[in-house]
Amino acid sequence: MNSSYIVAKFGGTSVADFSAMSRCAQIIKNNDQVRLVVVSASAGVTNHLVALCLNDITDEQRTTHIKQVVDIQYSILEDISLDADLATGFEHTLSEFKFVAIQQVFSEQQKDELLSFGERFSSYLFTQVLRRLNIKATRLDARDILKTNSQFSKAVPDINATKTAAEKYLLPLLTSQVVVTQGFIGSNEFNETTTLGRGGSDYSAALFAEAVEASSIHIWTDVVGIFSTDPRLCIKAKPIAKLSFDEAAEMATFGAKVLHPATILPASRAGISVFVGSSRAPEQGGTWIEKEKSQHSGIRAVTQRKNQILLTLKSPEMLLASGFLAKVFSILAKYNISVDLITTSEISVALTLDNAPNTSRPELEQACLDELTKFCHVSVENNLTLIALIGSQIQLQQHEINLMQVLADFNIRLICHGASKHNLCFLVEQSQSDSIVQKIHSQLLEA
Repeated sequence: MNSSYIVAKFGGTSVADFSAMSRCAQIIKNNDQVRLVVVSASAGVTNHLVALCLNDITDEQRTTHIKQVVDIQYSILEDISLDADLATGFEHTLSEFKFVAIQQVFSEQQKDELLSFGERFSSYLFTQVLRRLNIKATRLDARDILKTNSQFSKAVPDINATKTAAEKYLLPLLTSQVVVTQGFIGSNEFNETTTLGRGGSDYSAALFAEAVEASSIHIWTDVVGIFSTDPRLCIKAKPIAKLSFDEAAEMATFGAKVLHPATILPASRAGISVFVGSSRAPEQGGTWIEKEKSQHSGIRAVTQRKNQILLTLKSPEMLLASGFLAKVFSILAKYNISVDLITTSEISVALTLDNAPNTSRPELEQACLDELTKFCHVSVENNLTLIALIGSQIQLQQHEINLMQVLADFNIRLICHGASKHNLCFLVEQSQSDSIVQKIHSQLLEA
């Protein structure tokens, strides 16, 4: 592990405009161990890019979205002038964007190419903001380093190829300067642009950190660490000073939006600590995520993830038969569908799937449903929320009385516990989820 290097990642709100970028640049100036910076697209840009991936928009709407993406970049350029090397790259990228964005999108590869422009733009601008503070900085295209397979929109990183590229092209630069690169994007063996999925910039930062054997990853966002629940829902929600990798992975997976779920994987593999803090208030500290197991047993947080799908598959053939689940999961794997929770009975299986908004394609495609329907009855329920109690060594009996009292007034569609002692999950109607989270936090975490 190279203890002299820290990888810093700045999210969309942290690079939303010139003022935000300037705050982040000061964070880097104050810590000379930061050598690699990973940036997201400026806030709002990715939403416009996702809209441009849709073919049912009018020419007028397409023109409007293109203009709004460009306007966000030029609003930042009102306060800075790009050096010649950055200006050349920026103008070339801008021309490429306009050419690609005006066309209809027909393939997942085209979508990934279009979605990559937000991070590509912001990395030029942020590099210049760093230079404005007399920080020696250069921009590097993430696609030259982060190598993936060709599973467009949800690409799987090639860890070995990424490390090889990092040792050849990235490490030599880090000894003398700050390198700015892009989150979310990579490239396959044919140098085609790929993306890691929505919110994948955190994941990128962890993959880069693993590749250069960094000492830690600093995730800068708009909140002071990871809270016991969403502070917008519960005013008594508190930041958690320290989490284990297991606890943080569960929180990220089940709805703590400040951290992408996959971020913990490379960090845990390489034993790299992760810090989550606010770029608006870096002096207030944040949350450290480390390898050591938590010293706190019981429930530490409650999270929710809305826009969930409950997929119920029923077949009498499942009774006393083997191979049914294998057949189901082979079809889901074919369509790159990830399952969160699963419960079974004698003749049916219920699965929860994430149906996050603003993605370039639906999570559950009709072609997948058609294949499943060939051998079982398929039921799909929408407008659900997955609520998770997160902690260490959670045992239902310790919290059963209070939890059952809290949930007594609500309709629980599914409950899942036992696979991990770090979570207890259940599915509820989306219209009730905020109220349930507030009651759980009030009675189990504020007492």
